[in-house]
Amino acid sequence: MELTGKVALITGSTGGIGSEAARLIAASGAHVVVSGRNPERGAATVRAITETGGSARFVPAELTDLASLRRLAAEAGDVDILVNNAALFPGGPTTSQDVEAFDAALAANIRAPYFLTAALAPGMVARGSGSIINVSTMAARIGMAGLSVYSATKAALESLTRTWAAEFSPAGVRVNTVAPGPTRTDMVMDTMGEEGAQQIAKTTLLGRLATPREIAEVIHFLATERAAYLTGATIAADAGRTAV
Repeated sequence: MELTGKVALITGSTGGIGSEAARLIAASGAHVVVSGRNPERGAATVRAITETGGSARFVPAELTDLASLRRLAAEAGDVDILVNNAALFPGGPTTSQDVEAFDAALAANIRAPYFLTAALAPGMVARGSGSIINVSTMAARIGMAGLSVYSATKAALESLTRTWAAEFSPAGVRVNTVAPGPTRTDMVMDTMGEEGAQQIAKTTLLGRLATPREIAEVIHFLATERAAYLTGATIAADAGRTAV
């Protein structure tokens, strides 16, 4: 198995894309540190992995809290694969955006991956290898009404991908982004509802929602040596929406 002996930390892996990525990466032989806010959902992801012969453990974390973030980095230990997947998804017009939700989104979507990467990348650099994968969104590249805060934080994350690639890749650490299109996750469905999600899905070239597994497959690929020549890239897994 191509990831045997590796340790992967995946934030927001108690459900959706993160959970599917955890299962795929574990199935390739890595030990997966599952992380999120909900212990029951975390235990379910770990159980799904271990029941099929994989290795995983759950470390709870609230990524808007720097102390919790630092505990997560310490408990994860030496990490070979970091997937910055967790995010908050505030929706609504700019003119009615409340400050509390704005600040929380910046803390979870930018500050958390920034300082988690800062904590774990030096170990990868010292070992001469590693893969950091940031999860963005197609809304970072196209204007979508009601997603001003979310899309801005993800555009910042894509910028960090390029900077981190410049900083870490000469030492053997690859840094890339996956930018999904509309995906059938709890976060998307709870925010947009079935009708809203389907309306956005119809704007893609394939005309449908992605499954979490389809996005997780791209994350899995970037974690492996099959993507050994990719760094500083943003992969648009959006059914062609940003191609037109």
